[in-house]
Amino acid sequence: MISPVFLAHGSPYTTFEQSEFTKFLNRFGKENKPKAIVIFSAHFESEITTIAATDDVHEMEYDYYGFPPSFYQVQYPARGSTIVASIVEERLRRHNIPFQRKYRGLDHGVFPIMMHAYPEADIPIVPLSINPFSPARQQIAIGEALQGLDQEGILVIGSGFLTHNFNEIDREKDAPPREWAIQFTDWIRDKVLARDIESLSNYMTLAPHAAKAVPRPEHFLPLLIALGSSTASSKSRVLFDDKIEHGSMSYLSFQF
Repeated sequence: MISPVFLAHGSPYTTFEQSEFTKFLNRFGKENKPKAIVIFSAHFESEITTIAATDDVHEMEYDYYGFPPSFYQVQYPARGSTIVASIVEERLRRHNIPFQRKYRGLDHGVFPIMMHAYPEADIPIVPLSINPFSPARQQIAIGEALQGLDQEGILVIGSGFLTHNFNEIDREKDAPPREWAIQFTDWIRDKVLARDIESLSNYMTLAPHAAKAVPRPEHFLPLLIALGSSTASSKSRVLFDDKIEHGSMSYLSFQF
């Protein structure tokens, strides 16, 4: 059984980096070998929960601009799984959560972390979308519909960032972290470890500096989905908490 996780997905540069974060991803992959992965990426948006089902090798979605040519030649030849997609669909159906099946390849919320965690690309991956305009409680409900997948050897991953504001990113990777980023990250860490679902459901009004930390919530919401997909009796723990990079981007990651 592999409990659900929320992972910071890094940037397109993560694909080629060797850092403390990529070393963590490598360790995580060696310690956790699921039969399949269901992943909610901040970069896969849809009004209705969308399941990218295929049994073929996934296509690549180079959803970034202005990088060197090598960034558009990256390949991560993991296959999908229509069997796992059908399992997800059945669980969403039972919980009256609307969904659709529509294919989309692996975006940079997926393949940079997978290339370090599972470089052999031998684990089937089923990407799912997020809706950044749905209330936080609805995000948790989507996760709750998937509770128990871990008992079938399926790892649920929420891929995003706790803090994500391009207007607040410092060009220097090792720039001192901004106080608002520290306070928001500390609040989220405390509430996740306490499994305070009520507070997390109202993070935009309760968390300090939430509007600055996540002015658009698509990178934060995968945390709520992954948390919801864990059982109420599970204990959350920090997986990676090295630092806040570029002054404002927290790489804080959890297992639930």
